Amino acid sequence: MENSIKVSGGKVNEGKAEILVEETNVFYNPVQEFNRDLSIAVLSLFAKDKYEENCKKKAGDDKDEAEKTDGDSVDMKPGDKTENGISVLEALSATGLRSIRYAKEVPYLKQIIANDISAKAAESIKKNIIHNKVEHLVTASQQDATMLMYQSRQTRFDGIDLDPYGCPSIFLDSAVQCVSNGGLLLITATDMAVLAGNSPETCYVKYGATSLKSKACHELALRILLQHIAAHAGRYGRYIEPLLSVSVDFYIRVFVRVFTSQKKCKDNTTKLGMVYQCTGCETMTLGPLGIRVNKAHKLPQSLPVGQLCKHCNHKHHMGGPIWIGPLHDKLFVSRLLNSIEENHAELGTVKRLEGVLNVVDEELETPLYYVLDKLMSIVRCDTPSMIKFRSAILNAGYNVSISHAHKLSIKTDAPMEVIWDIVRAWEKIHPAKRDRLDKNSAALAILSAEPTTADVSFDLHPSANPMSRQKHMTRFQLNPTSYWGPGTKSTTMINSNETTAKRLKNQNKRSKKSMNEQEDNQAIDSPIIESDSPPSKQKKIIDNT
Repeated sequence: MENSIKVSGGKVNEGKAEILVEETNVFYNPVQEFNRDLSIAVLSLFAKDKYEENCKKKAGDDKDEAEKTDGDSVDMKPGDKTENGISVLEALSATGLRSIRYAKEVPYLKQIIANDISAKAAESIKKNIIHNKVEHLVTASQQDATMLMYQSRQTRFDGIDLDPYGCPSIFLDSAVQCVSNGGLLLITATDMAVLAGNSPETCYVKYGATSLKSKACHELALRILLQHIAAHAGRYGRYIEPLLSVSVDFYIRVFVRVFTSQKKCKDNTTKLGMVYQCTGCETMTLGPLGIRVNKAHKLPQSLPVGQLCKHCNHKHHMGGPIWIGPLHDKLFVSRLLNSIEENHAELGTVKRLEGVLNVVDEELETPLYYVLDKLMSIVRCDTPSMIKFRSAILNAGYNVSISHAHKLSIKTDAPMEVIWDIVRAWEKIHPAKRDRLDKNSAALAILSAEPTTADVSFDLHPSANPMSRQKHMTRFQLNPTSYWGPGTKSTTMINSNETTAKRLKNQNKRSKKSMNEQEDNQAIDSPIIESDSPPSKQKKIIDNT
C-alpha cells in the first residue's frame, strides 16, 4: 500500500497537514490515509457543484451575474474562505487531522467544525488548528456528536463526516436531520464481522437487517448500511442518492446525498429487497419489497423462490432488507476520476484511488456478485481463468464485470441458469470425480441437470479483459503493512487527565485470574478467612467514539 505519512519529532505529516503528537494514546491510524484521500477528492468535487448552485441561486435570473459567479469558481483555491462555499461538520474528529486536511486541500469552503466529545481531544484539535494556520476555516468543538447535530437542525451543514470506531448507527438519526437539502453524508463503518454475517442477530439490532454469510458479504455490507441510512432519512420525509460506495481494507465507506421529498420517499420500497441464499449451491435471489407499475406502487404478489432451490433442491436462508438500488452515480465517478487527475495528483494514495475508481466505473449496477473459485468448488471442479469464464458469459450475450470488493468476483446480468450452464460446460472439459459426490449434494444436482444454454463458448471475447486490468492499475489492496487493521478504540476519559489504556488494564489478565483462583481455593481450605478491606470500585471510562 502506498504510504506518504511521515512521523518524526512528535509530529505526523499527511497530505498538507502536520499534526502535533504530544500524547502516546492519541488515536491515529495511518492505514486510513486512503479513506481521507478519497474523502478529499469527493468533497472537493461536491463543494464545487454546491458552490455553483449557491451562486446561481443568489444570482437568480440574472444570466450575466450567474456567468460571473461561475467564472469566479474556477479561480477558487484550497484554503480560501468563501460565503458561497459549503459548511462541513466532522463529528468525531480526534486529532483534527481530517478537518485540517479538508481546510488545506478542499476548495469552496465556508467553515469546518471539528468536534470531539473528549476534552483532551478538543484541546489537541485547537493546537493543531493554530499550528496549521487554518483558524479562518476550522473551529474546534467539544460536544456530544449527536447533541451537536440535533442542535444544528435549523442551520444545517452541507457536509457531515462520520468516521466512528465500529458502527455509525447511533449518529444517523441526528445526521439525516441536520444535513442540508442536497447535502452530503460521508459515513464509515468498521464492524465488518457483524455486517459480513458472523452475527446476524447483532446486525439486526444495529442496522435493522440480518446479514448472510456469503462470498458477496462486502457488497452486502454496503447495501445493509445504505438501507439503514435510507430508513433513518425516510422518517423525516427525506431520501438518499448514493454517489459512491466502497468496500476497502477493513471498512466500508459511503458517500450519499440527502434530499427532501415525501413523494420520492415512497420509492424506497422499490429500492429495498430481501436476499434468498440457497444453503447448497449458494445461488442468491432478490425479492423487492415493492414494485412500481405505471407510476403506481404495488406489493409483490409472490415469493421469488420456492420452498427448495430450483438448481439443487436445498433450502434457503433469508437476509435483509438490503438496498437494491445503484451503489454509485456513474456520472459522478467519471467526473471524480477526471478531477483527481487534474487537481489531486499529489495525494499519497493517488494510484490506488485511480485503480479502485476505474473498477467502480466498470462495475455493472446489478446487485451482488459471485466468486469464481467458490462457484467451481461447489461442483468440485478445476477453476478456469477469469478471462475464459468472463468470455463465456459475454459470448452468451450477457454483460459481466468485476466488483471492486473482490478480485475474483463475477458481477453479471445473466440469470443463474446460464451461469450453471457455463459451469457444467467447463466440467465436461475438466471432469469432476462424480463417484465421490454424495447423492444428495448440491454438486451432483447441478451437474446432473440438463443445460438450457446452447453452445457455451470459452473463446476469448474482446471485452473479457477489463481496461483497468490491461493498464495494470492498483485495483486491490496489496500485502498489509505493519499498521494494518482498524486500530485500538480510543479510551480517553471525558474531562479527565486519566488516560488508562484498555490494553494496559488487561495486560496479563489471564495469569492474574489464575492467581486469584488459587488464592480463593486457599481461602476456602483455610480455617480462618480474613477480609478487612472493602471491595475495590471499578473505574468507568467513557470511550470517545
